[in-house]
Amino acid sequence: MASGAIFSSLRRRRSPTLEAFLAPVDLTDVAIVQTLVSVADEIVACFANRVFYFQRKNSRSLIRKVEVFQMLLEYLSDSGVFLPPTAVLCLKELYLLLYRSKILLGYCAQSSKLWLLLQNHSISGHFHDLNQEISTLLDVFPVKDVELSKDVREQIELLQKQSRKAKLFIDKKDDALRILFFWFLDEFEGGKIPDSAELRSFYVEKLQILDARSCRNEIEALEEQIVNHEGDIEPTISVLNGLVAMTRYCRFLLFGFEEDELHLENGSQKKPRKRLIAKEIAETFLTVPKDFCCPISLDLMRDPVIISTGQTYDRSSISRWVEAGHTICPKTGQVLSHNRLVPNRALRNLIVQWCAAHGTPLDPPEFMDAMAESFQSASPAKAALEANRATATLLIQQLANGSQAGQTVAAREIRLLAKHGKENRALIAEAGAIPHLRNLLSSPNNVAQENSVTALLNLSIFEKNKSRIMDEEGCLGSIVDVLIFGHTTEARENAAATLFSLSAVHDYKKRIADKMGAVEALAGLLQEGTPRGKKDAVTALFNLSTHTENCVRMIEAGAVTALVGALGNEGVAEEAAGALALIVRQPVGAKAVVKDEAAVAGLMGMMRCGTARGKENAVAALLELCRSGGAAATERVVKAPALAGLLQTLLFTGTKRARRKAASLARVFQRCENGSLHYGGLGVGYAYASNSGPTRDTSFAGDVSVPMSISVPVL
Repeated sequence: MASGAIFSSLRRRRSPTLEAFLAPVDLTDVAIVQTLVSVADEIVACFANRVFYFQRKNSRSLIRKVEVFQMLLEYLSDSGVFLPPTAVLCLKELYLLLYRSKILLGYCAQSSKLWLLLQNHSISGHFHDLNQEISTLLDVFPVKDVELSKDVREQIELLQKQSRKAKLFIDKKDDALRILFFWFLDEFEGGKIPDSAELRSFYVEKLQILDARSCRNEIEALEEQIVNHEGDIEPTISVLNGLVAMTRYCRFLLFGFEEDELHLENGSQKKPRKRLIAKEIAETFLTVPKDFCCPISLDLMRDPVIISTGQTYDRSSISRWVEAGHTICPKTGQVLSHNRLVPNRALRNLIVQWCAAHGTPLDPPEFMDAMAESFQSASPAKAALEANRATATLLIQQLANGSQAGQTVAAREIRLLAKHGKENRALIAEAGAIPHLRNLLSSPNNVAQENSVTALLNLSIFEKNKSRIMDEEGCLGSIVDVLIFGHTTEARENAAATLFSLSAVHDYKKRIADKMGAVEALAGLLQEGTPRGKKDAVTALFNLSTHTENCVRMIEAGAVTALVGALGNEGVAEEAAGALALIVRQPVGAKAVVKDEAAVAGLMGMMRCGTARGKENAVAALLELCRSGGAAATERVVKAPALAGLLQTLLFTGTKRARRKAASLARVFQRCENGSLHYGGLGVGYAYASNSGPTRDTSFAGDVSVPMSISVPVL
């Protein structure tokens, strides 16, 4: 099929119908003709008066050919002449050609102008291929064997001659624009910003991109092509990224912020199609089996892959993690021996089956594979980097001197720009965005506050930016204020995520905990927040608990009570138990935990029904409670119902660290019972575990099975 390759470039929502590939079967001659008349009429009605910005001559030529076929088909339908078998076969082939003509014309009429410009040669080739097939069809059509009127016969013969002579046509004006587009990109790559008058002439006068909305649509269309890009299509992903970055710069250079301001007056804004933290994520967190959720994004995995440590993540999430410069497994903290991603096809098949059973949409594997390969092959070309740097400068100028609505737009765009790549995060901070984002945290505008705190969150993922944020006077306090008093749930949750990101640096843990109201607000969010908010809060509290000087502060702020309460929440129980295991290492922490009647029972419940990692953290917390809490705490633990049976089970079925912890707790149990225990085979299990490790359990923070550096999702 000569023009079949164009289908791979079509947007997914405009994928070709089955009629484009299958000719009609089991239809009478009359029915075939009537079907063809309908298709030809539809093409002429849709495109005869349509304005084509590109491929004008090729499109008009194809439409004229369809009009000739329309005349032929209407004559055949009205006259009811006899059609020999060869004519019927030709009409079936014509059916395919008409449908593919419809798709090609629709593609040229509806696609992004910039994309059509980039594909000028390729699309011209598709028109030529289609013309060649029409010529072949006319050569074999038995004109002499079909009774046609003189005028119809003349039109068909004329079309046959024209099709034979037709050559590949590439519009020189269109191609000159394409070359100019790439010249602008070369300027950026060379570190030069093209003249604004030349950019205005190109985008506004020549391409008729007349406002910010249409420019934004062009950007989104190019980004969609990056996602759907296939390796045998030009330009490359790297070039496309550069063109997207350049067009984003021109959007603000040429059209400013006025169009967006109309939607942001008085703090109001039409909600985007996806919230800063999508509601669907929270719903998925509650309903999707945990094993089907990515440990990083907490969302349903659509393309699960296995990394070198054996852990499974969604491809897009782990790719962003590695792209940000991390060299360890987000879940285990182990160093990655390589960055290869192996598809977990068995798990994906289970996810597909579950989605089918519950009516949950799942993108097809072909699309996900294309998307993953695209992101893997993407690289931050210098042109894209320089264009993004120029865009950041415009946005920061707007943050500094623009109207409230313009500042809100700028903060949103900085948030989006900081979503991808450490290079972008570095250049935004270097350009001076952080002080202006800090000022916007106190904005009365809900959207401005959400965007500014989320922008800081995305910037903080880059390690060097953590110090820039912490060193900015008043910035930490403003983030905490958003956590406590934020106008929206999203703002408060993203503030918690920002503290979680910053607390990955040991030197900042004490400063964050000492900031008035920070720990109290995190504890409150853990108790009353959404699933996403609770996850951010508990991981932040875990990070803070790894600093020994924070123990008293966390007790006073109610964090212990919140962590104990979280033991019953499957989504955050592992981290809560891990944080408690760290807190109870100190006598004051053990004393506070043992006072909570639900603490021991909650940890026992995790040993019984938790995940493997949850059981590991729970037994670690109970062991540390006995060691640091004195006789009263030890008695509370060893007298807990069913402890012996749970220890025996864990000694045989737990992880290596869980077995070691269980063996140590079993020794505590034995000492309390003066060596005369009545728990069946626990002694056998204890001996087995003891032989696999040292006789003295050397516990340290790394033994708590929650990584010290957990992934921060970009939003």
